[in-house]
Amino acid sequence: MEGYLAVAAVVLAGVLLVTAAMVVRRLVAPRAADAAGRATYESGVDPVGTGWAQSQVRYLSFAFLYVVFAVDAVYLFPWALVLRDADLGVASLVEVVVFVGVLLLGLVHAGRRGLLRWDLR
Repeated sequence: MEGYLAVAAVVLAGVLLVTAAMVVRRLVAPRAADAAGRATYESGVDPVGTGWAQSQVRYLSFAFLYVVFAVDAVYLFPWALVLRDADLGVASLVEVVVFVGVLLLGLVHAGRRGLLRWDLR
């Protein structure tokens, strides 16, 4: 029964905090916005024309490359920190070589497609 009381207390505290935040926001927030406050904008730029704009696919490729190398760092840094552990052995080294090999294969593929050139057109 004590577990249920703890859960009920946490839920009640959460509801009270959300309610208090909403009440404080209602008391502190400005009441009436002018025309500039109601206008939409994107990253601080005023909207011009229609709301539809065509974006280029190459930026998606750059995002994928960034994610690949960010994931690379996320997996390699912890492995490097525990590398001194004698229990890791050869199996861990083989796994990391396979991992880096797959990343290099992706890098070669991106290079062959021309994604690593600066003068994309």
